[in-house]
Amino acid sequence: MFSIQVSTWLDRRKIHFGWVVVSVVFLTMLVSSAALGMPGALLQPLSREFHWSTEQISSALAVRFVLYGLMGPFSAMLLDWLGVKKIVCSALVLIGLGMALATGITALWQLVVLWGIMLGVGSGMTALVLATVISNRWFDKRRGLVVGMLTASSATGQLMFLPLEAWLIELYGWRSAVFPIFVACLLVAGLAFAFLRDRPEDLGMSAYGAPRPSGNTVPVASRPRSLLEPFRVLAQAGRNVNFWLLFGTFFVCGLSTNGLIQTHFISLCGDFGLAPVPAASVLAMMGAFDFFGTITSGYLSDRFDNRKLLFWYYGLRGLSLFWLPHSNFTLYGLSIFALFYGLDWVATVPPTVKLTTTTFGKEHGGMVFGWVFAGHQLGAAAAAYGAGMSRTFLLTYSPAVYAAGAACLIAAAVTFAIRRPARAPVAAIS
Repeated sequence: MFSIQVSTWLDRRKIHFGWVVVSVVFLTMLVSSAALGMPGALLQPLSREFHWSTEQISSALAVRFVLYGLMGPFSAMLLDWLGVKKIVCSALVLIGLGMALATGITALWQLVVLWGIMLGVGSGMTALVLATVISNRWFDKRRGLVVGMLTASSATGQLMFLPLEAWLIELYGWRSAVFPIFVACLLVAGLAFAFLRDRPEDLGMSAYGAPRPSGNTVPVASRPRSLLEPFRVLAQAGRNVNFWLLFGTFFVCGLSTNGLIQTHFISLCGDFGLAPVPAASVLAMMGAFDFFGTITSGYLSDRFDNRKLLFWYYGLRGLSLFWLPHSNFTLYGLSIFALFYGLDWVATVPPTVKLTTTTFGKEHGGMVFGWVFAGHQLGAAAAAYGAGMSRTFLLTYSPAVYAAGAACLIAAAVTFAIRRPARAPVAAIS
């Protein structure tokens, strides 16, 4: 009832209610991604308190990336089956509980359960697939811009909270950094409960940019989906070479962002004498650049060849990673890295979403992108664990950084093998 009143009030002022939905989902992805990124600030505090190696902690934290990615295709199904409001509220409560309960851990397996399984499943339910579903349902125009905005919130949330968390850890211990995110999860869950609706038809309206309905619009009923449907979609999408090219390049995207820099950057800076708070501030700087870079990428993806955009994004990211070990970890050197790397942090998402939706169609685009996103998080998990092994056994992160940079340059070259989608999406999935 509250959302109906708000949508009526906004409609009189020529404002589409879809922007309210986007705002709530923006906050949802901001908070859930902040929770996902927080463990990166805790590698050294956890190692000092529990005497766990970097490799042990990284293996526990890698679980969250695997589940975060594998939830993608199933979250698309659950969003359609149970509804956006139920899934978002449940995910935020699960994340909040996982954060709060972790303050009492005493063993590594508890870290796996709380920050591996609970955090991975909860954040996976509100991941980039949610942005794809919302943009497809609520917007007929400006989809690229919407995906860019929501993607920016996801990456920025992973980075912008880190200086506050590092400051709290330094003054009051690592447990104090958990509660701001716990409170934020509960507050945003309340907003989601009050404002989120599944589709514009639920409010008797059409999507943004679509023709206005001539009469009363009947709400669209979600058709029941089998739990096997994501696998059916995967089997049919896998017949198209574009799927595997997008999956592979997005694997490199996750490998070079979440798994490597988000998880290990503060620890990497510590090896060169940079304290956690300044290191977290560099990550926050990346988040600021990413916010503008990703929104701009969404704007550009509506107007230019998305394959060329991906070529530049992966290429510049690879070059910035090659620069990182030679930055001397000074303010000047890290600022250069933060500028180029931050602008490319997740600028790859809007073009990848656009290519996926254009190739496989609006109806199945969310679920197909869920599988592409699973590749992203498998790459993140591989880097999170691999970089931890490099630090533990070789006593340096440099091999992992150079490997990620090389993978980005390969991905840049591969983007031109992606077939240009036809004007109408392929009818491979039905």
